Amino acid sequence: MIELLRRLFGLLVALSCALAASASGQRTILAVGAHAGDVELTSGALLAKQHRLGDRVVILHLTLGEGGNPRLAPDRYADQKRREAVDAAAALGAEVLFGPYRDGELPDDDAARRYVADVIRAVKPSVVITHWHESIHKDHAAASRIVADAVLLASLEGVKTEHPPFRGVRSVWYAENWEDASGFQPYISVDVTSAMDTWRTAVTKYEFVRGGVSDFRYLDYYDALSIVRGALARKGRAEAFDIDASGKRRILDSLP
Repeated sequence: MIELLRRLFGLLVALSCALAASASGQRTILAVGAHAGDVELTSGALLAKQHRLGDRVVILHLTLGEGGNPRLAPDRYADQKRREAVDAAAALGAEVLFGPYRDGELPDDDAARRYVADVIRAVKPSVVITHWHESIHKDHAAASRIVADAVLLASLEGVKTEHPPFRGVRSVWYAENWEDASGFQPYISVDVTSAMDTWRTAVTKYEFVRGGVSDFRYLDYYDALSIVRGALARKGRAEAFDIDASGKRRILDSLP
């Protein structure tokens, strides 16, 4: 009898939490990066802020970016970056998933689209964040195309994957990345002033951000970029995102 009461109490607590989340308008955000570190640098402050506001945040790294360290073999660097990604996600308050693909070899094919579609069906995000369409890095450009198509595939009854169809993605946002700059327009800016300390703690879990792998000053660049975007948005710090042109259409009956 006592065990039954415990189970009933547990169910009531779970139901209460679910109802509270629903009442508070909790969202689920899925951020998909080509390599571990991509989404944390470009949208990590937003993810940290939304986690603080009660949203669920999930990060999917399609590859670990294991080919980027000239002093370590890819397998060894993959182990390191997986550990760093787990630590960075924990700092942001995010869950983390790892795709099955290799750095520089992200396949721009139907199988990859089905894989991401199934992740979308499992996670059930209302907002998806990924790379902009155009990039000097083939994995970034492929990731953008894969994610955009996967959102559609996830919604279709005829596309069979492990999880059932999901039609709840309301929007896809493209993060600002120095390698994806061609054609990017900062259509949306989000005030992330309050989350910058958390962002810095998270991204510096990665050695390449701290300056131990590449001579590109990742931390300085994205820190400075948040100041620039914040100045333009009349905020302290901001992260900027673009959306598809079709999402920028507005239909009005009169002047707003």
